[in-house]
Amino acid sequence: MVQQVTKGIKISVETKFEGTFYKDNKMHYAFRYKIAIENQSKDSVQLNSRYWKIKDALNKVEIVTGEGVVGKKPVLKPGDTHTYTSGCLLLSPFGGMKGHYRMINLTSTRSFRVKVPSFRLSATHALN
Repeated sequence: MVQQVTKGIKISVETKFEGTFYKDNKMHYAFRYKIAIENQSKDSVQLNSRYWKIKDALNKVEIVTGEGVVGKKPVLKPGDTHTYTSGCLLLSPFGGMKGHYRMINLTSTRSFRVKVPSFRLSATHALN
């Protein structure tokens, strides 16, 4: 697990290799990641958008942006935690992700960025 705190928002990430399958005559490696967003600040915040940079061992880079996370824009009061699970596909058994969330402090109405720590994606069978 990797963790990071930015402006009172703690991000924790766990990953899991889910398996392989063929799509368009290419082997794909499926990964799942579980993210916990914990509000350790004194103000309520709302997650509005996400930015991901996904890179595999073949140097293929994919940028993913969008509103919220898995269709939600959670509001976190002080002490609240929002957890969600998502996933990605790579063309190689190794890779990584990094990114950030754009959040709004609901007390000050100021927007701010919360860094998601870089995390690795590794197919367990390919580690030997």
